[in-house]
Amino acid sequence: MITNMNPEEILRSVERFLSWANRKISLHFRDRPEFYFHEREIWWASFGENVGSETNGKNFYFERPVVIVKKFSKDMLFAIPTTTKAKIGTWYQPIKYGTTKTQGILAQARTISAKRLIRRIGNLSPEQFHSLVESFVTLIKTNSPT
Repeated sequence: MITNMNPEEILRSVERFLSWANRKISLHFRDRPEFYFHEREIWWASFGENVGSETNGKNFYFERPVVIVKKFSKDMLFAIPTTTKAKIGTWYQPIKYGTTKTQGILAQARTISAKRLIRRIGNLSPEQFHSLVESFVTLIKTNSPT
């Protein structure tokens, strides 16, 4: 039941979900990308219109920059999405590439298809990548509040 949203908000949300559904169908049926990706790279990825507090993509492609943490195969990878909004908490890790300052959103890390990758942005330095991965591992090992 939708209780705390006005009709305009509901309509906007439904329109975004429908638009994402169309985009997701085109991603699903497209051929495997002809590019290669590697760990430590930062890519724009179609992250989608998600549910609740999950991180959404932006714009027509529902895109968001992600750091490739682990390449499982030519078709699948583990990525950490980023945000340029200043955030504080153990589930965020500051990173910088070029002149861009951003935050890795550790709590939103997930496995994605290479079909979601749109275009390469750059690379993290080995030191920043190591720090990002260590912060993620620490977050996973930390006991959750009860």
